[in-house]
Amino acid sequence: MKIAVSVESTNDLTKDLLEKYDIKVIPYQIVLGDETFKDGEISTPDLFKKVDELGSLPKTNAINEFEYTEYFEELKKDYDAVVHVCLSSGLSSSCGNAFRAAKNLNDVYTVDSLSLSTGIGLLAIYARELADAGVAPEEIAAKVQDRVSKLQVSFVIERLDYLYKGGRCGSLAYFGANLLKLRPRIIVKEGKMGADKKYRGTMEKVVAKYCQETLDEFNTPDLDKVFVTYTTATPEMVQAAKAALVERGFKNIYETFAGCTIASHCGGNTLGILYFNDGLCTE
Repeated sequence: MKIAVSVESTNDLTKDLLEKYDIKVIPYQIVLGDETFKDGEISTPDLFKKVDELGSLPKTNAINEFEYTEYFEELKKDYDAVVHVCLSSGLSSSCGNAFRAAKNLNDVYTVDSLSLSTGIGLLAIYARELADAGVAPEEIAAKVQDRVSKLQVSFVIERLDYLYKGGRCGSLAYFGANLLKLRPRIIVKEGKMGADKKYRGTMEKVVAKYCQETLDEFNTPDLDKVFVTYTTATPEMVQAAKAALVERGFKNIYETFAGCTIASHCGGNTLGILYFNDGLCTE
């Protein structure tokens, strides 16, 4: 049985990984001032430049039910079934639209990732691995949904400007954090983003401490693969993250750029490590 694995453009996988795992993508629309782009048509650095020029954050247009229906029907021309992994229902109404579209079609199954970025990518790769192993599409969707709760998805950010502009950070917290040069950890829980830790110091040192504390807290990782995903980052930040992951024993460390979803919420110099936390404890 030929099964399509599908995601939205918020998955943040590289082009090479999308091709390797045969993962299909439906793009969001990004609205910046009077301009509208398909997600992926504008780079993250260009996004930041336009935000600075306009003084306002970009907006994403939710994908509607009709668009999903057309997209799924097009995939069904080449595949027997579709398993689609959605951006968290806690972050976008698109997920509900995808579920409604799938209900009116045969052999289309949807999964609420309760996640974003390469958290979605991890689920999609898992779905492809199951499909390649001959698992039926309805069982793939069930197994992927069951693994959602095992995701560790978090980022550390340099500044609160974008969270403040987006209404996700109060003015007192914003000015206090900037004054003390605090770098919060943003973690995804139950499908939503929230800050739970704060660090101080240079971003290289912050990234090293963030990675170590995250690996200590979520300490039963599936060591097969992990993502280092960032909006922008210095080579020293990336190296600090990779060094911590190599020391922990991850076999495949993938470096990817975060797209407009993370960028529009968190701004530049935002870096995260993302992995499944359901491996065997080796302590």
